[in-house]
Amino acid sequence: MKIINIRENFSRYPAGRYRADGPYNGEKFREELLVPALSEAIDKGEKVKVELDGVRGYNSSFLEEAFGGLVRSGKFASTRDLSERFEFVSTDKSLIEEIRGYMEEATPAVAQ
Repeated sequence: MKIINIRENFSRYPAGRYRADGPYNGEKFREELLVPALSEAIDKGEKVKVELDGVRGYNSSFLEEAFGGLVRSGKFASTRDLSERFEFVSTDKSLIEEIRGYMEEATPAVAQ
């Protein structure tokens, strides 16, 4: 299982949607960490564990771009298949629900 600890592998201060929004934005996180980890996990038939705790907080634009943008990229199968590749870990269960909601909202109705 591939593990991404956002605090240790990315930043304690993730924020913003696009690269122009700062150094630790959702677009960069998606492209540099999520996509490679998912590609590797799919090849090995594994999951990606995303550890969310330990950062100063998440804004909606970061989470939506990272996880909703993953769905919109079209690089992976259906949202359900993609969602099943993740194991999210957080003491704040509403954060996990928020991420899954962004993934669902980014899914075209016919692709779910």
